[in-house]
Amino acid sequence: MDEAVDTPSAILSSAALLLRQRTFEDISYLELAEIADVSERTIYRRFPTRSHLLEALGRWIEAEHFPVAEFRTGAEFREVVRLRLRAYEAEPAYAFVAARGAALSPIGGESAGPLTDAIVAMLESAAPDLNRRDAQRVTATLRYFASALFWARMRTGFEMSADEAFDVFDLAADRILPVAVKAKRTA
Repeated sequence: MDEAVDTPSAILSSAALLLRQRTFEDISYLELAEIADVSERTIYRRFPTRSHLLEALGRWIEAEHFPVAEFRTGAEFREVVRLRLRAYEAEPAYAFVAARGAALSPIGGESAGPLTDAIVAMLESAAPDLNRRDAQRVTATLRYFASALFWARMRTGFEMSADEAFDVFDLAADRILPVAVKAKRTA
């Protein structure tokens, strides 16, 4: 029998609702249980620590509020990143929680995520002969510059707007993407 309610999603959407009223630190498991209409014990079973909850909430927010648009080329990727950085700026409370969740060492055993998967696919198409190590380096670099974590650091550390942060991303992409293509040619 199918589960009528996706309990983890109900918990995470309730946490996101509470984020409209307070910070993540101010959300208690008891309050979250009441809003999600589950027991506090259920929340502890799904998210044993606040780090587990923060990591899952960050992923959920990325998926629900900042979904990855499809891209295949470097130009399409740049436009996707521009729009993502603007979306982060439009919903900063969610973007900062997504950034904090992404900053944690992975503890949930989840995959890398749709943005990373899309970057890998783009590189496999643009530079299929790129060796695995270099492909991972390029992917990791591009993933960071396209992330909520990067946006948050540019905003808080340098008071940059989304468009200014995109300019930084664009400079990095100008250096990284040709390296991947060049490596393909020399391979």
